[in-house]
Amino acid sequence: MATRDAIQAFSLQAELGEGPVWDAARACLWCTDILAPAIHRLDPVTRETRSWPAPAKIGWVLPAEGGTLIAGLANGLYAFDPLDGAFRLIASVEPDRPGNRLNDATLGPDGAIWFGTMDDAEQAPSGRFYRFDGSLSECGIAPMTITNGPAIAPDGATFYAVDTLAGEIRAYPVRGRGVLGPGRPYIRVDPADGYPDGICCDAEGGVWVGLWGGWCARRYDTRGVLTDEVRFPVANVTKVALGGPDGRTAYATTARKGLGPADLAAQPLAGDIFRFEV
Repeated sequence: MATRDAIQAFSLQAELGEGPVWDAARACLWCTDILAPAIHRLDPVTRETRSWPAPAKIGWVLPAEGGTLIAGLANGLYAFDPLDGAFRLIASVEPDRPGNRLNDATLGPDGAIWFGTMDDAEQAPSGRFYRFDGSLSECGIAPMTITNGPAIAPDGATFYAVDTLAGEIRAYPVRGRGVLGPGRPYIRVDPADGYPDGICCDAEGGVWVGLWGGWCARRYDTRGVLTDEVRFPVANVTKVALGGPDGRTAYATTARKGLGPADLAAQPLAGDIFRFEV
């Protein structure tokens, strides 16, 4: 197993940093802060950071056509325009479950958005996974309290879903337009090592996962074998995104949520963006 250390890339001090995604067209990183609701745009060359407030808790953004982004706000999918900071509703999600919110998402090779919901109180198993390609469909995975990920293999054939409280990532075969086959265990994380949070796939089909309370991010190969561990100076690593001009720079969001004064004194970089090379 290869080990190395992450270094600070941007000072963000996010309460709950999430949803990092590399925007190749604009050569920048986007991410969100769920609890101090905002979208952040980070330029690794100029080191500039620009932020837009969000009208509700926001789990993620994904670059879309025409310079806009698709945003996962608490209650649905929105088009976001950085030029004027406006949000326009595309699709409501779970209007019958007001205690839920959208949490994490990924873009499939076919352009479809896959995302999950969760119980905002983190108590009830009410979270589900969905696919959106202009119409919304549920993926059919058993409900869970905190969904994370998902991630899609580069060939589009495998869907990875995270059950954070169970400490488990499961793999599902993609059998058609939004149709998943039976899942299988992919990896299970010992609670002593933290809880699996956001995930992404790399070009070889490996899965990178941030560990909440685990002080690290890990990579597992397609067989579920641990190949890499990257150490962080903060406890709550929420998600990794691969980017940069050659796709070999990894950026990771982190969080201050749940840290008391003593923890924050020991982790002054909590909530910042980190990077490492892969």
